[in-house]
Amino acid sequence: MGGERVTPRLFIASGIFHPESGGPATYLYELLPQLQQRGWDIQALAYGSGTVDAYPYPLRRIPRRALPLRLLDYARAARPLLAWADVAYIHTLGLPLVGRRVPRILKIVGDQAWERSVRKGWIAPTTDIDAFQTTRYNLVVSAQQAARSREVQGMDGVVVPSEYLKQMVVGWGVAQEKVHVIYNALPPEETARGSNPLSSTSQSAVSQATARAELGLPDAPLLLTAARLTPWKGVNYLITALSRLPDVRLLVAGEGETRPALEAQAGELGVAERVIFLGRVPRDRMSLYMKAADYLALYSGYEGLSHTLLESLRAGTPVIASDKGGNPEVVQHSVNGLLVPYVDIDALTQVLRDAFEPGKRAALAANAQVGMERFDFASMVAQVDALLRGYC
Repeated sequence: MGGERVTPRLFIASGIFHPESGGPATYLYELLPQLQQRGWDIQALAYGSGTVDAYPYPLRRIPRRALPLRLLDYARAARPLLAWADVAYIHTLGLPLVGRRVPRILKIVGDQAWERSVRKGWIAPTTDIDAFQTTRYNLVVSAQQAARSREVQGMDGVVVPSEYLKQMVVGWGVAQEKVHVIYNALPPEETARGSNPLSSTSQSAVSQATARAELGLPDAPLLLTAARLTPWKGVNYLITALSRLPDVRLLVAGEGETRPALEAQAGELGVAERVIFLGRVPRDRMSLYMKAADYLALYSGYEGLSHTLLESLRAGTPVIASDKGGNPEVVQHSVNGLLVPYVDIDALTQVLRDAFEPGKRAALAANAQVGMERFDFASMVAQVDALLRGYC
């Protein structure tokens, strides 16, 4: 920062923004007002449409028209912001940020090259993200890997939400000292409550029976999974395991391209009546579903560090998760939840069977808060604030 000015200027560059779904959108919506309170002058830029005057900082949205045109629009809007800012905090790879060489900090929550290659059908949807890091592919996929690595290497600093992701990013050729682990965290409960009639009471004070009554759910063994329905979220494996167990019901919260196939799979396996697709669930209702469930299940092939796991544990509901990605940094096996090898349907089936043994759920729920002090919101804000100031 130069001269006499004491208010640091922060340019937020993102692909998505509140109220769109997705981790970066939620993260920024919760973080930015806190940074303002710490003295930051903030301006944000993102793709999308809708209101821009509902936020305590200037936000500009670039309509998602044809790709070359929206890239040009974004680049034009970003240029004066780069000239204005002391530091840019970037939340999407591939943004056209052409202009003054202000310090650039990038938050990485996954491998965009892997995700894009899966979505485009360039690699099989079952391709393991860890194997993807060291496997040689055709020119199209290799170009994606190289472009991702080159862009991240060019950043002044990188923020990741788990040690797992730090090691992945270092594997892209980024210097260890550039990569900073700052765990994701949830804001205090009172700021996260919505319009639900029970939201005047803390989640932890709402009983499972009350939550089930409010949602019209039966008193039966109940799993909840909440995820964008993509191939790597493993909902298909949960449905297969469910078909081997009696009585257990699965609630699926979320939308995505695999929903038709998942609904068809449930029908083919004869469990359609026990697999209930909820669609997109409002945030305040999701806290009730988590409280109503016996377990939150997240059997995904990849997670950087899941907000969903944190939300479930805060609600007092233990979790069943794959042993992939950042999940083992949240879930302590047989303490606050259960970890399952991925992919291992037999192991998943056995863990689900064990999970519903008498007393198991209560024992794990009693430890739901173990380790949660690592995911403190005030600490996360303070770490981000200090990191960004270090680049001014």
